Amino acid sequence: MRIAIVGAGAIGAYMGARLAIGGADVTLIARGAHLEAMQRDGLTLLAAGRDGEEVREHATPRAVETPAEAGLQDFVILTLKAHQITEMAPHLAPMLGPDTSVVTAQNGVPWWYFHGYEGPLAGTRLASVDPGNVIWDAITPERVIGCVVYPATELTAPGVVRHLAGDRLSLGEPDGSRSDRVKKLSRAMISAGLRAPVRLHLRNELWIKLWGNVAFNPISVLTGGTLAAICAHPGTRALAHETMLEVQAVAHALGEKFTIGIDQRIEGAAAVGEHKTSMLQDFERGRRLEIGAIVGAVAELSRLVAVSTPTIDTLYSLTSLVDERLSL
Repeated sequence: MRIAIVGAGAIGAYMGARLAIGGADVTLIARGAHLEAMQRDGLTLLAAGRDGEEVREHATPRAVETPAEAGLQDFVILTLKAHQITEMAPHLAPMLGPDTSVVTAQNGVPWWYFHGYEGPLAGTRLASVDPGNVIWDAITPERVIGCVVYPATELTAPGVVRHLAGDRLSLGEPDGSRSDRVKKLSRAMISAGLRAPVRLHLRNELWIKLWGNVAFNPISVLTGGTLAAICAHPGTRALAHETMLEVQAVAHALGEKFTIGIDQRIEGAAAVGEHKTSMLQDFERGRRLEIGAIVGAVAELSRLVAVSTPTIDTLYSLTSLVDERLSL
């Protein structure tokens, strides 16, 4: 079984290292100094051991720059940011055979959300995530396996990834089935030391994660605040609460349910501590923001289900301007 990881940054490199250590035939697609380091020295995976001492593991997955170099694959795992897939999608063809599956491991609402969906919105395409249907047409939704990503990782140097927390990568078919292909991928990930449950209702898990991201990510960019700071300040905590009420209303209109309350979700974020959201980290590094899939998509969904989301709309307008300035 051949597995390629496209966009092998912090999360992709972590997954690739674990799969390679577990004996999988894995190819990482990256670029720049990170690619050069992996080709020369392999991948170093760092983590804290039970006794507090640093655990260091080494892996030597194949590392290349382009899909054409990678060649035909059984599974292609996309760990790019959501907005980067538009540019990459048309170039994936050399890896895609008749039975190749594509695993989407991004934050936010996925471009395939209404594929395999029951109800009047079945087959709807989301312009905020996939403008011009570029991704839909290049990959095709029939190939897709969804993935909700929980590990926290960071690249500390080219070819060196630190695993901070979490090892769960929930998998699911868009139609909720337990297909042979998703079970096969789950087994490969579990053999690599990852938790990879197959979910029958992956969209619900997607919304639970998205619930906090829609609130905390844009607020962090606009204020520079960590999760602890946002939750501790009365004004930003109230803003996060109102945003999450609107997210919940959109999800409920789409038939999804939440098993915890908003205050409990906020306290969970506060407990993470002085952590910068991924969107704030991108902003501080001058990188484009994953704003379309995380905030814009919920705003678009709200119009499809006729739910008013004035707070989300305001956050989207403000952070969209920030993102535009980053592109200059």
